[in-house]
Amino acid sequence: MRGSQKKLVGKARLKLGRKESPSLLIADSQSVKNTDTAEQKGYDAGKKVSGSKRHIVVDTQGFLHAVVVTTADWTDRNGALELFRRHGAGYSASWSTGATAANPSP
Repeated sequence: MRGSQKKLVGKARLKLGRKESPSLLIADSQSVKNTDTAEQKGYDAGKKVSGSKRHIVVDTQGFLHAVVVTTADWTDRNGALELFRRHGAGYSASWSTGATAANPSP
């Protein structure tokens, strides 16, 4: 997340009586169909969708903290790892279950 967005989210959290930085983040993904004009697309066999996949991270208030868009053939686990690789700086811990749970080796 960019600095200006991070500040806005922090201010919104403070207005709700929460800490500026979240203590818990939630990762999820959604496969979406692309049109034939899409430059890149993949096939999500589990959902039977040809297109793209949005991987997102939100806090418990629903505020968006990170987004990565990939082809649909990316696994939820690899998408979550990419999210935290790109946007994870500044977060001391994350928690996930199911397909996104991962313990990557350094």
